[in-house]
Amino acid sequence: MLEKTKTELYILLVACLAFFPFLGGVHLFDWDEINFAEAAREMILLDDYLRIHIDFQPFYEKPPLFIWLQALSMRAWGINEYAARFPNAVCGLFTLFFLFKIGEQLHSRSFGALWALIYFGSLLPHLYFKSGIIDPWFNFFIFGSIYFLILFHWKKSKIESIHLPFHFYVYGVVAGIFCGCAILTKGYAALIIISLTLGIYWIYAKFRFFISPLEYLGFVLIAAFVFGLWLFPEMWLNGNEFVKAFFIRQWELFSQPDAGHKGFLGYHFVVLLVGVFPASWIAIRAFYRFPIEIAHQKDFRIWMIILFGVVLGLFSIVQTKIVHYSSLVYFPTTYLATLVVSRISEGKIKFPSIARIGIWTIGSVWAIAAILLPIVGKNIYWIQRITKDEFARANMQAQVEWAMWHALPGIVLMVALIYGMNRLQKKEWEKGFGALFLGTALFVQAFLYLNINQIEAITQRAAIDFYKSLQGKDVYVKNIYFKSYAPYFYTAKTKPQNPKSSDENWLLQGDIDKDVYFVCKNVDENELREKFPHLEKFSEKNGFVFFIRRKP
Repeated sequence: MLEKTKTELYILLVACLAFFPFLGGVHLFDWDEINFAEAAREMILLDDYLRIHIDFQPFYEKPPLFIWLQALSMRAWGINEYAARFPNAVCGLFTLFFLFKIGEQLHSRSFGALWALIYFGSLLPHLYFKSGIIDPWFNFFIFGSIYFLILFHWKKSKIESIHLPFHFYVYGVVAGIFCGCAILTKGYAALIIISLTLGIYWIYAKFRFFISPLEYLGFVLIAAFVFGLWLFPEMWLNGNEFVKAFFIRQWELFSQPDAGHKGFLGYHFVVLLVGVFPASWIAIRAFYRFPIEIAHQKDFRIWMIILFGVVLGLFSIVQTKIVHYSSLVYFPTTYLATLVVSRISEGKIKFPSIARIGIWTIGSVWAIAAILLPIVGKNIYWIQRITKDEFARANMQAQVEWAMWHALPGIVLMVALIYGMNRLQKKEWEKGFGALFLGTALFVQAFLYLNINQIEAITQRAAIDFYKSLQGKDVYVKNIYFKSYAPYFYTAKTKPQNPKSSDENWLLQGDIDKDVYFVCKNVDENELREKFPHLEKFSEKNGFVFFIRRKP
C-alpha cells in the first residue's frame, strides 16, 4: 500500500514545500492581487458574503467563489498577504494531484507523475500558484469540466480502451458542477470556452452528436443551478442590479481594451512560448503526425489540441490583453509536452530540433536576464538614460540593495539548461528532462525569494509604504489620474460614514469633514497643481507625489 502511494506522497511533499512557504514575503501587487484581497477584506468587515464590494461600493466584475476562499483564508491566517495567496497554493496542490490522477487513468502512473512534473516545472504555471489572482481556480474548474465531459462521451460511446466504472450521466453531472464552479469563480466565459471546445469537436466528429442537444441542455442547467445557489439569493435580496452590470462589464472586457491593457493579435502566442518555457517548445511536436495506438489516448490528444486552439483563438480576439487571460492553455500545453517527452523516452519519436532551439534560446534569455539583473540594478542609470518614461525613471531612484548573490536564480537556470540539454544530446532522457523542469521550478522559487522584493521596491513600494503610514488615521485617501486598489487595502480602510467620501469632486473641492491625502504620478503633477492649486504638496518619492487638502 505504501509503495502504491509513494508518488502521491512525493507530490504532496513537493507541493507543500514549493507553494506554501513565504507567501507573505512581499506586498500584494496592483491591480489584480490587491483587488481580490480587498474584496475579501471588505466581505469580512461588512459581514456580507453575498455581494462583493470594493471601496465599500458594489463591485460587479466578478462572482464571489474565489473571494469566499480568500475570506475563509483571512479568517484563518489574518488579513494579510499570506492569507490572500494561500488559496492558490491549495489550488497548486489540487492541480498537481488532479493531473497525476488523470495521467494515470489515461496512460500510466509514470505518465501522470511526468505531467505533474512538467506543469510544476514550467515558468508561469508554477508562478501563478504563488500569487493571489483568480485564474488558477478558474482554470482548474474549466479543465475539470472538460475532462469529465470527455469521460461522459467515452462512456456513452462505449470506448473500451479505458475503464470507466460509472454511468455516463455521473460524469455529465460532475462536469456540470465543475462548470458551475468556474462560472461562480470568474463568470460566464467558462461556459463559452467549454461550449466552443464541444462545438469544434462536434465539427471534427463530422457533426455526430456525441452529446445530444438535450444532454447539453442538462449540463448547462446543472452549471446554472450551481451558479444560481449564489445568484438567486443575491437577486432576491438586492434585485437584478448585479446581473445587468455584470454582463455589461464582461462584454466590455471582451469588446474593448480595459484601462490600457491592449496588445497585438499574437500577444498570447508570445506569452505561451516565452512564459510556459520549457513545455511550450516541446509541445509543438504533438501538433502533427503522432504515434498513438490506443483509442482514448488518440481522442484525448485531439481534445487537447482543440482546447489549445479555442483558448488562444478566443483571447487573441478579446481586446483586453493580460498575461493570465490565456492561462487555461497551460493544461493542454503541458499535456501535449508530456506526450512528446514520453514518446521520446520510448524511442518512438526524435527530440525535435525546434524544441532544442527554442529551449536554448528562451532559456538562455531568461537565465542571462536574471544573471544581469543585479548588475543592472547596481547601475540603474544605464536604464534611466535611455527610457523616455519620466515615471519609470523616478521609480528607478528607489534605494534598493543589490548583491551578486541576487544573480543566483539565473545561474541555477543556466546550469540546469546546460546540464539538461547535454544529457538530452546523449539521449539520457530522464536526467535531461528532469534537469530542465526541476531546474526551471527551482529558478522560479529562487527568483521569488531573492529578487521579487527588489522589484516590488522599484515599482510600487513608495506608494504602499505611504498608504500603510496612514493606517488608523481618520483621513481620506485618494489616487488621482491612475487606478489602484492599494489605498483601500493598505490603509486598512473602514466603511466611511460620509456617503460623499467616494466622490472625487467632493474630495477635491467640496466641504470636506476631514483631511484628504492625494497620490498622483509625477507625470501628472503639473496638471493636478494647475487644476487644484489649493492642494498642498508635502512629499514625493520614486515617482509618486503626495498632496494634502486640509479640513477648513
